[in-house]
Amino acid sequence: MSERGFRAIFKELSVLALPIVISQGAYAFMIFTDRYFMAQISAQHISASMSGGVTSFVTLSLFLGIISYANAMVAQLSGAGRHSQCSKVVTQGLVLSVAAFPILLLLTFPVTELFRWVGHAEELVALESAYYNVLIYGGVFSLAKAALSSFFSGIGRSWVVMVCDVTGVLINIALSYALVFGHWGFPAMGITGAALGTVIATAITLILFLCFYFRPAIAELYGVAQSWMIDMGILRKFVRYGFPSGLESFMNVVTFNLFMLMFQNYGTREGAAMAIVFNWDLMSFISMIGLHIAVMSLAGRYIGSGESQNLNRVIAAGFSIALTVTAIFAITFATLAASLVGVFDTGSKDFEQISVLAEAMMLGLACYVIADGINLVASGVLRGAGDTRWLMFASVSVHWAMLVAQVFIIKIWQLGPMVSWWTFVAMLVCLAGLYLSRLRWGAWRSPDRLAKLVSEHH
Repeated sequence: MSERGFRAIFKELSVLALPIVISQGAYAFMIFTDRYFMAQISAQHISASMSGGVTSFVTLSLFLGIISYANAMVAQLSGAGRHSQCSKVVTQGLVLSVAAFPILLLLTFPVTELFRWVGHAEELVALESAYYNVLIYGGVFSLAKAALSSFFSGIGRSWVVMVCDVTGVLINIALSYALVFGHWGFPAMGITGAALGTVIATAITLILFLCFYFRPAIAELYGVAQSWMIDMGILRKFVRYGFPSGLESFMNVVTFNLFMLMFQNYGTREGAAMAIVFNWDLMSFISMIGLHIAVMSLAGRYIGSGESQNLNRVIAAGFSIALTVTAIFAITFATLAASLVGVFDTGSKDFEQISVLAEAMMLGLACYVIADGINLVASGVLRGAGDTRWLMFASVSVHWAMLVAQVFIIKIWQLGPMVSWWTFVAMLVCLAGLYLSRLRWGAWRSPDRLAKLVSEHH
C-alpha cells in the first residue's frame, strides 16, 4: 500500500473532476436555456417548466440513485483490478433501467392530480403535465445513460462523460429552440417541444456512450462481450448499497418538490421568482455534482485498492476545490443579483415585483451555495465508502423536518415568502454541519468496515 501526497491527490482529483464538472455544467446550462425559452413565452410557462421538470426528476430519482451507485462499485472493482466485473455492473444497471420503465409509466397517472391537489390553476396544470409526461416517457434513456456514465467515471475516463454529455447538451439546446418556437421547419410546440428536445438529445447521448463502450480498447479490457448476463450478486449490491442512495435522493427531491409546489401557492409572481433563483442555483449545484462524482469515484478506487490511508487527502482536496468554487459563486450571486435576475425579464408588467422578490432570495442562495459544496464533497466520500444508510437517514430526516416547518409557515401560519425561503436556507446549512460531523467521527472510517465493504464487492 502506498501513501500519496496532497499535491498528487489534488492533481488526480482535479483531472478526474474537471471533465465531469464541465459535463454537469453543460447540463445545467441546458436546463437554464430551457427555462429561458419558457420565460420568452410567459411567467406561467417558466413556473410550469420548473415544477414539471422537478416532478419528473422526483419520479426518476429513486431509480437514478440506485443505478448511479454503479460509480462507486466500478471504482472499487477497478481499484482492485477486477475489470471483468466492471462491465457486469453496467449490464445490471441496464437491466434495472428497462425494469423500471413500466413503473415510471404507471406513475404518470396520479401526477396531474398532484398538481391540482396543491392548488394550481388548470392552465398551469395543463402546462406542467405536458412537460412532465414527455420527460417520463423518455425516462428509460436517462436511466440507461446513468449506468454507462457511472462506468466511465468509475474507471477514471471522465473525458468520455464530458464528450458525450456536452455533445448531447448542444443537440438539446438546438432541438428545444427549434421545437419550442417553430424554427427550421419544425412546428412550434411550446413547452412540449422543450421536453421533446430533451428526450431526443438524451437518446442520442446514450448512443454516443454505447459507441465508446463497444470500442475494442474498452470491450476487450473489461470483457464486455462476456458481461451480458444476470448477476444476482451484483444486483444484490445495487439493492443493499444503491437502494439507500436512491431512496435518499427520492425522499429529498419529494420534499423539495412539495416545498416548491407549496411556495407557488403564494402566487404566480412568487413561483416565477423561485424559478429564476433556482435556475441560477442549478448553475452552481449541478456543476458541483461533477466534483461529488469525482470524489466518490476516487474514494472508492482507493478503498478498493486497499489504500484507504489516502482518504483524508481526498477529503482535503475535495474541500479545497469546493470551497473555492462555491465562494466565487456566492460572491457573484450576492453582488450581481439584480443583473442575474434581469436576464429573465419577460417585459411583463409583473416583472418588477418578481425581480424584487427574486433579488432578495438571491442573497439566501449566496448563503447556502457554500453549504451545498460541503454537502456534495462529504456525501461523495461517504457514498464511496458505502456509508449510504447513514446518509439516507440523516438527509431524509433533515429534509422532512424542513417540509413540516414549511407546512406550518405557508399553510397554517400563512407567513410571508421570505420566512419560508430562509427556513429552506437554514436546513441546508444544518445539513452541512451534520455531514462534517459524520465525516470526522463516523464509524465508516473503521478499517474492518472498509475491508468488509471491499470483500463484499469482490
